[in-house]
Amino acid sequence: MVDRHFAAAVFAVGLLSACAPTPPPAAVAVAPPPPAPVAFSQAVDNAGNAVLTSASTQGNRRTLVIDPLVNGVSGEQSAGTRQLGTRLAELAKQKYPLIEVLPFNASTAASADLVMVGTFTPVNAQNAPTGAREAYRFCLVVADLKSGKTIAKSVARSTLEQVDSTPTKVFADSPAWSEDANVKAYINTCQATKVGDPIPTAYVNGLVTAAMINQAMEAYDGARYPEALDLYGSARATPAGDQLRIYNGLYLTHTRLRQREAATAAFGDVVDYGLRNNRLGVKLLFRPGSTALVADNAATAPYPMWLQQIATHGAKAGACLQVTGHTSASGSPVLNERLSVLRAEYVKGRLEQADAGLRQKVLAAGAGSTQALVGTGSDNAADALDRRVEFKIIPAC
Repeated sequence: MVDRHFAAAVFAVGLLSACAPTPPPAAVAVAPPPPAPVAFSQAVDNAGNAVLTSASTQGNRRTLVIDPLVNGVSGEQSAGTRQLGTRLAELAKQKYPLIEVLPFNASTAASADLVMVGTFTPVNAQNAPTGAREAYRFCLVVADLKSGKTIAKSVARSTLEQVDSTPTKVFADSPAWSEDANVKAYINTCQATKVGDPIPTAYVNGLVTAAMINQAMEAYDGARYPEALDLYGSARATPAGDQLRIYNGLYLTHTRLRQREAATAAFGDVVDYGLRNNRLGVKLLFRPGSTALVADNAATAPYPMWLQQIATHGAKAGACLQVTGHTSASGSPVLNERLSVLRAEYVKGRLEQADAGLRQKVLAAGAGSTQALVGTGSDNAADALDRRVEFKIIPAC
């Protein structure tokens, strides 16, 4: 039997609780707005001086290599990121006598004391790489390769003006994009670490390979195609050689050297890489507002081979293939979404013609500009990736 006095006490407490005023909701912490962007040159100097000052106060004279800066979403290098690297090397030479900047190649990557990495990414007003871009977010890190630790980091924001976002030649010419674990490791080394953190293992393990790829890219940009082919081949043979940058580079150099069969096989490797990672974006470029391909014979000449390789390798997977069209950020979102679907339908038809085994196994979809990788809406070579067509394996049709 329940004690009447106890029951009465519980009832009274219940009444008091019911009558008690409801406490105000706890205050929700609001993140402060990002700092106002400054001019490009000032942002570079601010971030560069911050990390170089910190790095130069932590020992005697040391050597530094700069692993070329990239867009923090796409992983591309551009005229702007290249300008950043040049300016950072100049700053070190002018103001920091304890730091000797060495060229970034396989030899120096294996022996340098320090490495600098950085990302330069167009962002919106909330500092995120989505929607209308209003500034560039600039992240810079220096890591000590001997201790394996991050020793300096700085983040700045620059205005969009005076930034040339045109991709370097090798990236402008590259036919495809996919999420690459090695590029992601580079980006994480800058964006996901703080001072004192260990350098991501995946980045350290791939550093010498990255240096070889950099040498190959420089040779390609300089039209030294036999040298570039040799360097890409050497990079491919390393333990970290399974990279899209390498497969793209092998395709490009074989093409420049008019080695047609080798170029076709190399593009097949590009397709295999993308399908293994279940995201292959290919620069099949259309006329503005149209489902017709661009009127540029030089650009579209390899498209039949590309589509044949995508169809052949997609059919071998024995599953269904989803084709997703994308558009740049300019124009009406509603119309962009419909246009992206129509472009995907066009590519779907071409794939089914190329390989009968894909009939009834290809789905077309459109993302409009919702998954823009660059997002500047410039509608030129700088944001060609935003007008890509993506392919992925799906379990059922």
